[in-house]
Amino acid sequence: MSAFVVENIGELVTNDPEIGPGVTGILRDAAIVVEDGRIAWVGPHASRPGPADARLDAAGRAVIPGFVDSHAHLVFAGDRGAEFAARMAGAPYGAGGIASTVAATRAAGDTALAATLERLVREARSSGTTTIECKSGYGLTPADEARSLEIASRATTETTFLGAHVVPAEYAADPDRYVDLVCGEMLDACAPLARFVDVFCERGAFDREQSLAVLRAGAAKGLIPRVHANQLGPGPGVEVAALVGAASADHCSHLSAIDIDTLRDSGIVATLLPGAEFSTRSPYPEARRLLDAGVTVALASDCNPGSSYTTNLPFCIALGVVAMGMTTDEALWAATMGGARALCRGDIGQLVVGARADLVLLEAPSHTHIAYRPGVDLIARVWKDGVDAS
Repeated sequence: MSAFVVENIGELVTNDPEIGPGVTGILRDAAIVVEDGRIAWVGPHASRPGPADARLDAAGRAVIPGFVDSHAHLVFAGDRGAEFAARMAGAPYGAGGIASTVAATRAAGDTALAATLERLVREARSSGTTTIECKSGYGLTPADEARSLEIASRATTETTFLGAHVVPAEYAADPDRYVDLVCGEMLDACAPLARFVDVFCERGAFDREQSLAVLRAGAAKGLIPRVHANQLGPGPGVEVAALVGAASADHCSHLSAIDIDTLRDSGIVATLLPGAEFSTRSPYPEARRLLDAGVTVALASDCNPGSSYTTNLPFCIALGVVAMGMTTDEALWAATMGGARALCRGDIGQLVVGARADLVLLEAPSHTHIAYRPGVDLIARVWKDGVDAS
């Protein structure tokens, strides 16, 4: 049994209010013991256990849980930089650009798709992300969706079937026939490779009844429903999420009072993706309204080639604080424990005895510096399952 100790931690974020004050459960002058990939002990530095295979002196720096990115699209080909430039020059944002990525992804080989996935996962890990979800959605044929999920599963167990991303061009005249394909042959091919089923419930994508059909078909195959909800405008996304018992409703940029009450009362996690608003110059979600109403909030990257081409959750935390009215504690919790809740995981997102030893040493005395020093690389070291992954 191998063990190591991180000691002399100036600020340890546990996300357990029973260990320390607030939602982040902060313990100062702390130490943490890792054994065989799990947290074995957490407590004051002065009380740390003696023998260990290795010891690391944090020198007063902060240690936080690894970030949990619960919404990302990492299997794709092509580049949409020109589309971004056009938006910045005044072109409106819509879902139409997805079609160009679908064409490029269908044409790409497995090796190229896997290389992009691996690059983005490494990039995310270097900025402190230790768990990342990955969706399909850029193949939109049974074979291409299945291969996207197979490739995604090489990097993460948190895979999501998103065959209902948009209606591909070949079904534009008969979208219901495409929904039948998603619920039938495509789902049959993809369900063994996925943990979740998702749908883009939005104007220009899938309406209320189509979304319900996809999610219910996925749930019948044992997949956990999630919903792209209320991104481009008001709509039925949150209602759909509640009707199918979804784990999360993602985006949540345009919510009514009823939507917020529904999220709170159903326990659905509202996953906010401020990188998309940043990249499209759109209004940010009203995180403060959600938090004040008692809704569980997560922050994720929405990494994708069109509307949020970033894997950097510290950047999203800074946006949550500065642009969406979150406190620094709330934003960090949302990017760790909130993401874990959205993925229905109890073993990540927190540093408590028995949890996976996914932790990040910051080059800073406090997690507040993540938002306080935006754009600065403060990730000194990363461990995944107790293994140095820096």
